[in-house]
Amino acid sequence: MDTIDLNPSYSTKDIPGKCIKCLAEHELNICLRELLADENYNTEEVQKRFEMLVTFLKSPESKKLRDESERCLADGRQVTLKINFDDNKPSYELKVD
Repeated sequence: MDTIDLNPSYSTKDIPGKCIKCLAEHELNICLRELLADENYNTEEVQKRFEMLVTFLKSPESKKLRDESERCLADGRQVTLKINFDDNKPSYELKVD
């Protein structure tokens, strides 16, 4: 399974941003629509992606990562959250540029 990359953005007066939680929920909805469409293409991969996102959203680490990313975005830095699922164990990496 590939890594899921979420790239949050900071809201400005003219441009609405999205936090990590909003991006994860958006990706979750995309997976759900694909699963409900029942097109049988990459269903296993979409299910795995769905599980990864649900696990992240339910994890206690999600709030910590969201808070940290918001602090970095407020400082004008670029942030990417990488979600991995190795050996059925989730791992999260916040990359800040």
